[in-house]
Amino acid sequence: MTDDARPAIVVLISGTGTNLKALIDSAASGELPARIAAVFSDRGDAPGLRRAREAGIEAHHVEPQSFADRDAYESALADAIEAAADGPPAAVVLAGFMRILRGEVLRRFAGRLLNIHPSLLPKYRGLDTHARALAAGEEGHGATVHFVTEELDAGPRIIQFRVAVRPDDTAQTLAARVLRGEHRILPQAVGWLATGRLRLEGGEVMLDGRRLDAPVVVEDR
Repeated sequence: MTDDARPAIVVLISGTGTNLKALIDSAASGELPARIAAVFSDRGDAPGLRRAREAGIEAHHVEPQSFADRDAYESALADAIEAAADGPPAAVVLAGFMRILRGEVLRRFAGRLLNIHPSLLPKYRGLDTHARALAAGEEGHGATVHFVTEELDAGPRIIQFRVAVRPDDTAQTLAARVLRGEHRILPQAVGWLATGRLRLEGGEVMLDGRRLDAPVVVEDR
């Protein structure tokens, strides 16, 4: 239990946790009107777990291979998420979580699951997005926060960060600029959801009571 009255969110990671750090910093500054109740990872060696603990946040490794199958793993993970948040959290945030969720987590937290993906969805679902954008000769690239559904990287889009592709860009330089944008748009979307401004109703994204016919766009600056 906690005396922090802010809505509780839970973050799922698999790696270094740079988007997690953006959420931690935003919560600490008051920009994010929510508290991070816990962080979970499918990898015990994920550096993001240490990042969370250093910030005083509960951090847990739930090992998928410890369970008989995907359903058992997701059921245990969903139970752990609710236990850490003292009930259903206002948001469950996939911040570099590399496992596809199709079971109990998705069912139990439908409409509360957000993901950050490094492309301007619906383009370049899946991996290697920066290299693919460069190979296709794209003039613009970016990142998208979207609701999680059963189809990979195909849930309703909420907000996008867009950058211009430079003639001398490599996958690495483009990724670095996009990542800075991820750190801007993820806390914003999480804050909207945690405070009830953002909702998923009948498969449509509602922000402040109005349907979003297209994602909110944030341009590089």
